Amino acid sequence: MSSKTIAVLSESELKDGQMKEVAFEGEGKVLLSRLGDKIHATSAFCTHYGAPLAKGVLTADGRVVCPWHGACFNVCNGDIEDAPAPTALHSFKAEIKDGQILVTADPENTTKKNMSRQPRLLATGSAQSTTPGVVIVGGGSGAFHAVESLREHNYNGAITILSKEPHAPIDRTKLSKALVTDPSKLEWRPAAELKSKYGVTLRTGAEATQIDFKGKSVVIGSSGERVPYETLILATGGVPRKLPVEGKDLGKVFTLRSVEDAKNIDSEVQEGKKLVVIGSSFISMELVVAVSKRNLASIDVIGMESAPFEAVLGTQVGKALQKFHESKGVKFHLKSSVSKLVPSSGSPTDVGTVVVKGPDGTETSLPADVVIMGVGVGPATEYLKNSAGVTLDKTGAVEVDEFLRVQGVDGSVYAIGDIALYPQPGTGEKRRIEHWNVAGNHGRAVGKTIAEGKGQPFVKVPVFWSAQGQQLRYCGVGAGYDDVIVDGNLDEMKFVVYYVKNDKVVAVASMQRDPVVSKASELLRLGLMPTPSELKAGKDLLTVDIASTAAKIKVA
Repeated sequence: MSSKTIAVLSESELKDGQMKEVAFEGEGKVLLSRLGDKIHATSAFCTHYGAPLAKGVLTADGRVVCPWHGACFNVCNGDIEDAPAPTALHSFKAEIKDGQILVTADPENTTKKNMSRQPRLLATGSAQSTTPGVVIVGGGSGAFHAVESLREHNYNGAITILSKEPHAPIDRTKLSKALVTDPSKLEWRPAAELKSKYGVTLRTGAEATQIDFKGKSVVIGSSGERVPYETLILATGGVPRKLPVEGKDLGKVFTLRSVEDAKNIDSEVQEGKKLVVIGSSFISMELVVAVSKRNLASIDVIGMESAPFEAVLGTQVGKALQKFHESKGVKFHLKSSVSKLVPSSGSPTDVGTVVVKGPDGTETSLPADVVIMGVGVGPATEYLKNSAGVTLDKTGAVEVDEFLRVQGVDGSVYAIGDIALYPQPGTGEKRRIEHWNVAGNHGRAVGKTIAEGKGQPFVKVPVFWSAQGQQLRYCGVGAGYDDVIVDGNLDEMKFVVYYVKNDKVVAVASMQRDPVVSKASELLRLGLMPTPSELKAGKDLLTVDIASTAAKIKVA
């Protein structure tokens, strides 16, 4: 269909710093954004999950942040600014004539079903260079977003992905949040499309066993095959931990990381079964939500803290979420530990009982048909222990600089995501952050650095979300907070919570208060977060102007 020019809104109805979603012929929608005297028009829906961007946050430096999951775009051209956006927005011509805003667009590109712009792809589907190019070790969010960013920023060399998994890079969040077991519904792009459009050589079932940094090659498999690289991105993610207790290797005891794990859990956690979940943080409790409608005989959750999510969200929020889960039939055993797993009398190779030690030292036996261990992950860096030149910390993490370059080797090697110990903006403190958005944004940052040959420090604000009856949103780094400010009603699961450290807000969580966390992430980025005293006095984040020309932000 050819483009049309349509008057969509009176100019007087769109003020400086405002966004509006307007109709465009039939089912079409266009997002208008005004920055000073300039009006920009883009497609109206986030390319991640289709959220209406008009309900998000606009900034004076041209960013529009999705109200749901933190994806961010540039309203001036539609380009991706932050993960998890997989493709850019359509950008349309906007002009003012006779007091009306006119938009010129192909109506097909304004519909929700065709909301995203084709990414910048190789014209021929193959790299223009025959040299080894970029090799990415890993098959998750970081790997995909690195590929997307490399091509978006006009990298035309070869790209090879080495993944030990049997499919293309996946959206791993859907494993715990929805227990999706079909890889085709998880892949960011099918293998065929990665090859034909992105010019990517994807090698599945290819597990790295060593990196020869001096010889610039990745050793894979037991054969010792070497894959050469010019630039290397290590994106191997995490390995689920298992408690070192008797019976941990019995049948029907699962962790969750891969599609195969999800299939095993899905097949066993069925109607009438007794489920015991060890660990009361996000992966564990997302799985509890995912299976809670299956009419299980019982769901028991064992946690060492006094409330689920306590270390991250605090006791008040944790208790409120506990109350919600208990209303759905979940039984918690908190301030408790697992003594051992006991085999089933009917099937001695499978688990049958979990012995729990309570806070008073008393042991209780919980019957179990299935056990899920959600007790965290460690960096998947075993292959680096045999690789001379790189030093791992005591957890197995890889130390990187502000550009995500691996320390101890030449500047052509990067580590991203769960394995990277990287300096935090503002403080320089090195932390390993396991948020999925962090891995994606790491990949985007490194892709741009490699493509442009010029590094920029990684300064993104971490964001995550979790399905806990209502959608929990969270941004920032709240570790070590010393005060908590609650705005709203925790029992009704409608709140904003501010985490304070050294009299500064360092993280924000919310439920049913969108787009507060999207706004908070931008305020943290810009250094404009209100003080704790202002928030206690009733200051509303959404009233802070960061979008108009009068906004006191430093525009890049």
